[in-house]
Amino acid sequence: MPSPRVTPRHAALPLLVAAAVGLTACSGGSSSSSSSAGGAGKTLVIDTSFNLKTADPGRMYEQTGLLVDRALYDTLLTFQGSDVSKPVPSLAESFKESADGKELTLKLRQGATFSDGTPVTADDVVFSLERVRDLKGNPSFLLADVTVTKTDATTVTLVSKKPNPALPFILPNPALGILNSKVVKAHGGTQGPDDKAETYLNGQSAGSGPYVLESFNANNQVVLKVNDKYSGATKPTYQKVVLRNVQSPTQKLNVQRGDSQIALDLTAEQASGISGGLQVAKGPSANVFFLLAGQNPSVSATTSNPKFVEAVRKGVDYQGLLQLAGAGSVQPAGIVPSMINGSLPADQATKRDVAGAKAALAASGISNPKVKLEYPSDYTLNGLSFQPLAERVQANLKEVGITVDLAPAPIATALENYRSGKEQLGLWWWSPDFPDASNYLAFLPGKLIGLRAGWKAGAAKPLETAGDKAATTIGDDARKQAYQQVQTQLNQVGPFVPLMQPSQQTVAAASVTGLALNPVWTVDVAALGTK
Repeated sequence: MPSPRVTPRHAALPLLVAAAVGLTACSGGSSSSSSSAGGAGKTLVIDTSFNLKTADPGRMYEQTGLLVDRALYDTLLTFQGSDVSKPVPSLAESFKESADGKELTLKLRQGATFSDGTPVTADDVVFSLERVRDLKGNPSFLLADVTVTKTDATTVTLVSKKPNPALPFILPNPALGILNSKVVKAHGGTQGPDDKAETYLNGQSAGSGPYVLESFNANNQVVLKVNDKYSGATKPTYQKVVLRNVQSPTQKLNVQRGDSQIALDLTAEQASGISGGLQVAKGPSANVFFLLAGQNPSVSATTSNPKFVEAVRKGVDYQGLLQLAGAGSVQPAGIVPSMINGSLPADQATKRDVAGAKAALAASGISNPKVKLEYPSDYTLNGLSFQPLAERVQANLKEVGITVDLAPAPIATALENYRSGKEQLGLWWWSPDFPDASNYLAFLPGKLIGLRAGWKAGAAKPLETAGDKAATTIGDDARKQAYQQVQTQLNQVGPFVPLMQPSQQTVAAASVTGLALNPVWTVDVAALGTK
């Protein structure tokens, strides 16, 4: 989902949270109230800034929706805690990839049941995955060109037209949660655009997850209650989970006085002032801020000059941006964030070189360049506004000899220019749709984000060839090497400048255990316990 795709997820993601997170406890006594601090039969209250439209997995692709559906619907595969480097079984007890990477066979776990007590079957799996694919909703692209078949009563096979070694990393997405097909069909569910089950699925769930839906309001509050017929190995600790739509300043107040047990969306500055026996989870999110330099000469003869792009890349003060973003933020060495396999080592990150930037600008042949930088004015990511980041970039490039005129606009307006490839310079972000480096091939010429930069297919043949090779490479080590090669070339010839991964700050009561931030669903509420 960034640099907004056409989906709201890239326009709001939380996306992604740290794959490795540090927990620290602040001094003082516990602030958790005894009535809601947790434990068997207790209620867990989580405050977060809602990015939510629906609880229907086939139509859901917003950050809060991913958190909700993670609790309601089991997927075939999942990730353990914060670790997104290796998919593990969930409703599938085992899986096997074919040597050519086109076929994924999954053996279903026996004994899994839906919340009404009926067994999860291969037919339910086929219906659920085909429904997501054929609804043509926001998550449909996850299974584009994938056919799903029932091999036998306990086996399902997914076949891709092209090698798709990323598929095991895609299947844990909560949008691919398995539905009770009989129940959904009885309430208007189909495997096509005439599906009418969303209203029902916003009223009650039809999954096999650890929780069921008690109430759903996309603007205010979602309440989950424990699934008494949950067939998973570990039963949830909390009998009820209340998710509330609360802005970050109020989130801080609530968690400090014990009105909530978790605040998901604090800025680094807000979290630094936390006290009272609360624990703070912090680390880099998987969101990547980046600069885009338009490559269409009709949009800008300046930004389409390769030497100008080099001057921008060398002229940015990356460490200064990290200081602006706060503790826990990191600079990615390439466009793939640090916690995803295939990211470049940190020591390969671009360093500021003002002299080199000035030399590149001189080599461009452009005298006193003046360009416009566009970005959303009314949107924050991980608590950060785009305005101070843009101002810092403006000041950095002025030292190089580049005049940057800031052009903030409401996100709907800014997105229009961004998606239509009309920006000279753009400040945007990308949140991974799934934690695999293949998701970032979108930045290559002729691909989704490449085209938004006016970078057409054929503009960088060696890079495009490397990208095609990486997309079909099999094996973890070989894939890692292939995607690192792609990013190295992209850094050399591409119109994108990765800036930083902002920090994710989550505060929880001292009584809460098992807090692990995940780049896909943020928090697995069923994994949370209490002291």
